[in-house]
Amino acid sequence: MFCTKCGTPNADNVFQCANCGQSLQSPTEPQQGQAPAPEIPTRLAPAILVTLFCCQPFGIVAIVYAVLTSSKVAAGDIHGAMECSDKAKFWCRLAFGLGLAVWLIYGAIMVLAGLAGNL
Repeated sequence: MFCTKCGTPNADNVFQCANCGQSLQSPTEPQQGQAPAPEIPTRLAPAILVTLFCCQPFGIVAIVYAVLTSSKVAAGDIHGAMECSDKAKFWCRLAFGLGLAVWLIYGAIMVLAGLAGNL
């Protein structure tokens, strides 16, 4: 492994450059002594499902926040990614609840129309 600062070749299992002391770990790996980054759910699958089957406008908002979650995780913005994940969860639940309410109302109207037709 070559140092990105001075170009000195180093062994693959070292953490610092032998010449300049530059850290040789990749930015995605946690530094020594630090906890790894938490797994943040993107909620993309539920967002797509509620968009297809429940409420398209709110589902699209959920998809946007789910994609933002992925991009913020890739950029290293853990706090921003958690906020976007929570917003995606909120919009998924809202879209599901609204879609469920519409389907229940539609079903009730159909049952009542069927009963009224038999009278």
